[in-house]
Amino acid sequence: MAIFQVVKGKLVSIEPTTFSEAGFTERADLQQLLKQQIEVIAPNVLIIAEEFGDWADSRRRIDLLGLDKEANLIVIELKRTEDGGHMELQALRYAAMVSALTFDEAVVTFEQYLSKIGHEGDARTRILEFLDWEEPDIEEFPKDVRIVLASAEFSKEITTTVLWLNDHSLDVKCVRLRPYNDAGRLLIDVQQVIPLPEAVDYQTRIRDKRVVERAARTQNRDLTRYDLTVGDETVQNLPKRRAIYQVIRKLCAEGIDPEDIRNVISWKGNALYPVDGELDSTAFEIALAARLTEQGNKPDTHRYFIANDELIRANGKTYAVTKM
Repeated sequence: MAIFQVVKGKLVSIEPTTFSEAGFTERADLQQLLKQQIEVIAPNVLIIAEEFGDWADSRRRIDLLGLDKEANLIVIELKRTEDGGHMELQALRYAAMVSALTFDEAVVTFEQYLSKIGHEGDARTRILEFLDWEEPDIEEFPKDVRIVLASAEFSKEITTTVLWLNDHSLDVKCVRLRPYNDAGRLLIDVQQVIPLPEAVDYQTRIRDKRVVERAARTQNRDLTRYDLTVGDETVQNLPKRRAIYQVIRKLCAEGIDPEDIRNVISWKGNALYPVDGELDSTAFEIALAARLTEQGNKPDTHRYFIANDELIRANGKTYAVTKM
């Protein structure tokens, strides 16, 4: 998209530029401006540190570390590049690192930041006032860690990753800072691109719904383990599919014809799948994939026990037991 200026009844586009072309540096210019007006990209956030790197590897530093009204820590990563580099991966690493930050550690961090920028005031009191707390709530600090990525542009890899992370209950926001050259004046178009501001509530509801659905699928899975005894032999702690496989294999080892087993469980269709010839695993997989495709099914050979020692050979055929 472009920015236009109305000039004598016409729309005249303002030329896009890059921060590099404008001589605008990442740390000395962009970072300094945003730390003073962080509401431009992250409303209701208190900056408590700049170039934060309170860990062993001091080369890794968070551009800006903030705190929101809900006691979430905010990792803010800035890039002036046209693709954002690998900022989402950096931010995830930093989010993990600061997730264990305590309230007292945050106070010390904020004290150091206030001293660095020449501001007076008690750090502990200012944080409590910002959070509207009378006393520190240790169990609620930090409540979580949010991420804000701000860049001139974002690559498809970054946007795809961020959408996936948000779908899996992380809170990552992308803010595009697109520079324009207006006859020597540097203009910056600030737009939140993920999530779209008008779709935040909807996307939050969808995300929460998917979280509930994933939890329900996990809770409804049958994770029962079985001990299987055949004759004098007992095999313990088997998942259901492996237990059924062992039953069929033991029956065949005792001389039961695999075709008789197929007839007994005919309701299951391909529970015991036959391919002509006594084949090894590789040949069987190829033949099985071809047969499934011919029948109009997906060639999902991974749905069968097809390792060499798992295949059952009888009657001039090779059989595989389904995992489904």
